[in-house]
Amino acid sequence: MDIMLFHSAYGLRPAVHAAAERLRAAGHQVHVPDLFDGQTAETMEEGMAIKDGIGRDELLRRAVLAAAPHSDTGLVYAGLSFGGSVAQNLALGDEKARGLLLLHGTSDIADDATAHDMPVQLHVAEPDPFESDDWLNAWYLRMRGIGADVEIYRYPGAGHLYTDPDLPDFDADAAAQTWKVAAGFLATL
Repeated sequence: MDIMLFHSAYGLRPAVHAAAERLRAAGHQVHVPDLFDGQTAETMEEGMAIKDGIGRDELLRRAVLAAAPHSDTGLVYAGLSFGGSVAQNLALGDEKARGLLLLHGTSDIADDATAHDMPVQLHVAEPDPFESDDWLNAWYLRMRGIGADVEIYRYPGAGHLYTDPDLPDFDADAAAQTWKVAAGFLATL
């Protein structure tokens, strides 16, 4: 399986490479583009400033350029937090996409988006400061409405980026469960 894994607003840090290695060990080919061109952040605020400084359109352009050489084979798009929003946007615009794995984040859904039975799995903290219950309910209904086959997994008490061992949000039990469930999901695609 070819997977395009997008980093969080912290940038392309060791936790992203570790996630990619975990997926590679399961037999997948994983691409990890650096949308921030080498910049990383120590805090979420710094990361959001980097993201905002580059701009949404440029970040999506960079993501499309990174995915394009691999998209003919049918990618699984995956992302961490901000990277999940990027992955979602690309997956919903790629008719050959084989699936969408979101960890810690979602995105708005374009009015003309379609998913045609695309398998989608979301893993998110409960509560999550960036993914409120109302937002997730509306997101789920909208994704189902455009044809996605959606599963949502919530992790009570975990912090937003609970799979990143270098951040205070880290929750070893929630991370282990997330990777176990995600491995099963990817094995079905």
